[in-house]
Amino acid sequence: MNNFKLEAQKNLAQTMIQNLAKRNMEGYYAETKEEAVKLIMDKFLTEGKTVCYGGSMTLTESGLMDAIKAGPCTLYDRATAVTPEEVKDMNAKMINSDYFLMSTNAITVDGELVNIDGRGNRLSYLLYGPENVIILTGMNKVVSSVEDGVRRVRDIASPPNTVRLNKNTPCAKTGRCGDCFSEDCICSQIVVTRRSGVKNRIKVVLVSEELGY
Repeated sequence: MNNFKLEAQKNLAQTMIQNLAKRNMEGYYAETKEEAVKLIMDKFLTEGKTVCYGGSMTLTESGLMDAIKAGPCTLYDRATAVTPEEVKDMNAKMINSDYFLMSTNAITVDGELVNIDGRGNRLSYLLYGPENVIILTGMNKVVSSVEDGVRRVRDIASPPNTVRLNKNTPCAKTGRCGDCFSEDCICSQIVVTRRSGVKNRIKVVLVSEELGY
């Protein structure tokens, strides 16, 4: 990324951080994914803290998941829960964790979060439960409005996600949202977070790199 574009993105991120503050959310900026991971690990995911996560290519691509697994905090790894009893026990641990990690499907310049989910388990922890939510997102997910955010998720983010998850949906075959009612639909829930009901519970880390879908 050239210096002029990088400076413009930094300025936009600072504007968004101010808008997030008006919505009871903390905002942070990192130029690279490595800086973002260091910020999160040093400031939040320290020894004695418990952390869980929602499905996200951004968390993996950034290196944050590797850092957590090698770090000092306790990870509640949902991937290790197999039986119904294990899943129930894991859900109880996650809802009471110190931090929940996720990305966002889109974020407006004004600081609103736009997310779409299939079963709603990822979004349930965004809305309620864990003491803190950390959202790591690339600036490629910034949109002008909530409406643009929904369009972005349906036509840009969902098609590759359904391919990745081997879902039998129209968007997996055509590359565009089919507004379907498929059993494999990953767009059952649409949630717009316009403010945090608990001040500074939600922390958004903006990165000047393309991350995730």
